[in-house]
Amino acid sequence: MIQATGHMQMEKWGIHVTPVTTIACDSGPGWRRVMKVVLALTALAMIALPGCGAPPIGADRALPHTVYRQATTSVLSGECSDPSKFVLHRYDLVDQYADSPGEALAYLHAQARVDSRRDVLYALAELNYRYADGLARNQEPLISRDAPDRYLSAAVYAYLYLLGKGAEPPPSPFDMRFRVACDLYNHALARGLASPDYDDRIVLASGPRTLPAGSMAVQVTRPEFSWPVEDFDHFLPGDQYTVRGLSVRNRQSGLGAPLIAITKALGPAGRAKRVPATVFLRVDGDIDAWSKGQASASIELYSGFGHPSTTVAGQTVPLETDYTVVLAHALNQGVLWDLGSSQFFSSRELVKSDVYILSPYAPGRIPVVFVHGTFSSPVWWAEMWNTLQADSVLSQRYQIWYFVYNSGNPIVLSAARLRQSLAQKIKELDPAGKDSALQQMVVIGHSQGGLLTKMTAVEPGDRLWHSLTPVKFSDVQMDEKVRTAVADGMFFKPQPSVKRVVFISTPHRGSFLASSFVRQLAAKFMSVTREVSQFTRDVVRQREQLQLPKEFRDRAPTSLDGMSPKNPLIQALADIPLAPGVKGHSIIAVAGEGDIATGDDTVVKYSSAHIEGVASELVVRSKHSCQGKPATIEEVRRILLEHLQSIPPANSALK
Repeated sequence: MIQATGHMQMEKWGIHVTPVTTIACDSGPGWRRVMKVVLALTALAMIALPGCGAPPIGADRALPHTVYRQATTSVLSGECSDPSKFVLHRYDLVDQYADSPGEALAYLHAQARVDSRRDVLYALAELNYRYADGLARNQEPLISRDAPDRYLSAAVYAYLYLLGKGAEPPPSPFDMRFRVACDLYNHALARGLASPDYDDRIVLASGPRTLPAGSMAVQVTRPEFSWPVEDFDHFLPGDQYTVRGLSVRNRQSGLGAPLIAITKALGPAGRAKRVPATVFLRVDGDIDAWSKGQASASIELYSGFGHPSTTVAGQTVPLETDYTVVLAHALNQGVLWDLGSSQFFSSRELVKSDVYILSPYAPGRIPVVFVHGTFSSPVWWAEMWNTLQADSVLSQRYQIWYFVYNSGNPIVLSAARLRQSLAQKIKELDPAGKDSALQQMVVIGHSQGGLLTKMTAVEPGDRLWHSLTPVKFSDVQMDEKVRTAVADGMFFKPQPSVKRVVFISTPHRGSFLASSFVRQLAAKFMSVTREVSQFTRDVVRQREQLQLPKEFRDRAPTSLDGMSPKNPLIQALADIPLAPGVKGHSIIAVAGEGDIATGDDTVVKYSSAHIEGVASELVVRSKHSCQGKPATIEEVRRILLEHLQSIPPANSALK
């Protein structure tokens, strides 16, 4: 006689079995049946034992980013967060939400009217957003058109969770749900205001809005949006665009949906202007009032300039703004990138030579004027604009202007237009002369633009004219219009509003690429203005009397002639000091790792870009177009901060 088979082996595994019977060793059907039962029990025990397969509950070690992704998941990353799942479990709605989300959300809304816990509102925001995503992807038009109402409902729930009154205090900013709820609100609001035609446009309209949980009266307002809404063709949701080509995406975090506001009026190059804006939904009433159709909401439109904010129940709420997406969207037009070459060869102004303002005029902010170079346009300043705008101090104290001009025109002509445009812009914006910030202007020029920049801040007397001819200007016979144009270009006063200038890769003593062959070849493809053509005819008639340099006797001068190292005018300009009270700075590009003194940037030699009399000089290891290099941008930032420190308190509206 032996004990039941498997007893000793199971004791060995740590499972105690009390023997209750003995089994005879002789064979038979009964004995076989008992053995089958024992073996089956043994197999089941082995399955349940540690080490025989992963247990259903446990913790597995993983990489930090994997753990973080699991802990912070939300519907915005593809799956509902744990706090929302917790609420679904609380009310046993997991299966119902999966099968009939509309019914589950209606039940949860009813519970929110009697359950004062704020996490129910958070769950309603996230679960409505997820349901709306499913509706939006549906191929049935009647179903997909319901998505905006669900998205807007999600925004209302998120607002009530974040800012609504309740028995529980508002969430802490350290609560993970707080940041998710902010993002839910922003994304849901943009989608909740989407055009019913789904053309990616935002519709700002007053009137009743019937939502699944109840009707809500909506009123559109513009507390800090200085332009009439009618001036804008349409608004686009900024968070539905990716950005390429810029190093960083400059956003101010907060509440509200960032927008790209596109005007009806045409700007430079015949294209509509784009400005950053933010739409904010303010809810008046709690969830119970909403259910009864007694709640109301205002859709508030704000300008994105100046780091906007609003106030809710005495609490300052920063508004979400995306500056980079607006800039990138504006530059997503090929015509702007072709502008530099088009205007270089053409005497016709495709874009009027003038100073333009990147953002609406802001009294009390100092203008920073960017002047592009040859064969270029303002688009090449985009990286610097974007980075400087991200600086909280600079964005509050400066406003960005830029000068557009035909870079093939003679340098003295373009410089005269820059001075005239600056004076006219100041007169236009501040006719009474009350804004002292406009008199603290900083002008930054790249390449040829640096030469134009210098000519805003010097007083040449007759040195430029006599660098070309010993004959008195008054003795030269010219058409009166031409005489006026030449006088404006040669004999001028410094622009009084300019207090600081920055030269970037500037050929103060010419560019070695502007050889005689290159200049003559380019001239065959370039057309000149009527004033330049008439000047040339007048000069040709008197070329012997004027004793001009040979290269100026036979054809109309261009900007390339002005940047020839053999041009006596540019050599004279290099020796003229900046006017008293004007600070100058040089940023010089030198390519490669060789000796700086003998180096160049492939266009301009260091010896040409270096001038005496500036307050600072920085050498950047780069080729000629160094405006977007981090070292260049950081130096410009340093200079602008230094400029702020140098301004007397009486001259700064923001001191």
